[in-house]
Amino acid sequence: MLAEVIGFLQQADRIIWGPWLIFLLLGCGCYLMISLRFFPLRNLLAALGLVFHSKSRKGTDGEGVSSFSALTTELAATIGTGNIVGVATAMVLGGPGALFWMLLSGIIGLSTKLVESTLCVRYRVRDHKGKPVGGPMYVLQNAFPYRRMGRILAILFAIFAVLASFGMGNMTQGNSIAEALAVTFGVDRTVTGLVIGIFTILVILGGIDKIARVTEYLVPCMAVFYLFGTGMVIFTHFHNLPAGIWQILWGAFSPEAMAGGSIGFLCSGRQAMRYGVSRGVFSNEAGLGAAGISAACADTPDAVRQGYISMTGVFIDTIVICSLTGLAIASSGMLGQRDAQGEFLNGTALMIAVFSTTFGRAGEWMLTISIALFAFATIIAWEYQGEKAFEYLAGNSRRTGWYRMCYGMLAFFGAVCSLEAVWDFSDICNGLMAVPNLLAVVMLSKGICREIRTYKL
Repeated sequence: MLAEVIGFLQQADRIIWGPWLIFLLLGCGCYLMISLRFFPLRNLLAALGLVFHSKSRKGTDGEGVSSFSALTTELAATIGTGNIVGVATAMVLGGPGALFWMLLSGIIGLSTKLVESTLCVRYRVRDHKGKPVGGPMYVLQNAFPYRRMGRILAILFAIFAVLASFGMGNMTQGNSIAEALAVTFGVDRTVTGLVIGIFTILVILGGIDKIARVTEYLVPCMAVFYLFGTGMVIFTHFHNLPAGIWQILWGAFSPEAMAGGSIGFLCSGRQAMRYGVSRGVFSNEAGLGAAGISAACADTPDAVRQGYISMTGVFIDTIVICSLTGLAIASSGMLGQRDAQGEFLNGTALMIAVFSTTFGRAGEWMLTISIALFAFATIIAWEYQGEKAFEYLAGNSRRTGWYRMCYGMLAFFGAVCSLEAVWDFSDICNGLMAVPNLLAVVMLSKGICREIRTYKL
């Protein structure tokens, strides 16, 4: 039965993440980048400056959270196992060339994230407590040109967002924590799942205010800690870096499946594109629209400014962290190596092997701590995004207690499920969620792009 379920998920994953969705994501991003006259790239440094501006650390009317806290909540949702395990699985399944397509999707995704986040802030509403709430479901409901279709698409997006919160936001993260603790310390997956579930429920009971406070301190600390580790791996294997970069570039465009250098398996440029783009979107969420839910909670009246701040999350997440992870893998020489059972090292096991080449046994500890911090931050941040989507479907916030309890329980199930089933389910949810969001972005792009082009940072 389990084999049949996994086979169904794999087949559905291949259909949803076929060439049509990759073209939709990259095509939409390219269209927006051209429509914005490359402002996302031209204004990237200025946008990064907004993140650390004192104005971003405080609100305007006391409702919602600060712009900086909204960004760290968004980063907590995006900077997760996708930056570690996601990069590793992409480079195993798609070859080293997958990193190139992951980074390209991140660069193009700057424009998508800017537009979708600006729209979510522009068309947000107030809840019964007077706090701002928003997301693509409100954009579709309140601004889509065809109201009936917009309402249907809004419901579909909210359903997919709830499912995505269970998959990519929860189960994949719990799975990665459980695997890391099992490999490094021999901790039973059931015990890990119970602990994750309990801690998740304790944090999310405090709502967005508590989640934002946790992520505001947790995200910067965990990012610096992990970047130090990957930087040291690259530095100690610097002599292998040119060959690793060559494999990345060659693997990104090779038309036929071929084995490259120390890579012990066959990969083609098409596989590299498929897994690079899908894992890139998994990591930075550009095009999915979920990050707009976090952006909309910011206590600011300036939608475009918050859109630019939200856009920097793609740069930090993919262009900085994912690239360093990929370069560490490529230079370490561990890609294509096998474990004691003769299977290719993949996911957490591969990253532990990469860190161990530089830090020895301490590398296992460092990687395990990084995964635990990244993944737990993602779990609590995605709960807010999923909860807002659930509230939209339920029509009020009185039933969110059921969602929170279910969310905590699924953190446990994610820890004990197989890696393949969890990741395939997450890919499916991502693809389904992207479609209604991108339809809204394209249909409303003319007016919002004009507003962004005339905005002065």
